[in-house]
Amino acid sequence: MSTPDQTPDDAMTSEEKRHDQLTSAPDATEADAAPRIEVSEHDGNTRIDILPDAAVRPGPGPGVETDVDDAPQE
Repeated sequence: MSTPDQTPDDAMTSEEKRHDQLTSAPDATEADAAPRIEVSEHDGNTRIDILPDAAVRPGPGPGVETDVDDAPQE
């Protein structure tokens, strides 16, 4: 149920819901809702790329030691 100044959840697109969630915190900014991935399809395969300027990236966080033997070799 919604009030006159609220939009019912089913009337919002997935992108609008994402934006609403990511900008609803007290100190949130528009940058918090910026895209972090790019999804594309090629020959029936889905590819998910992390954008180079994404503030949050997968992998070990700062200060986390990784085993040197597991590091990719050049």
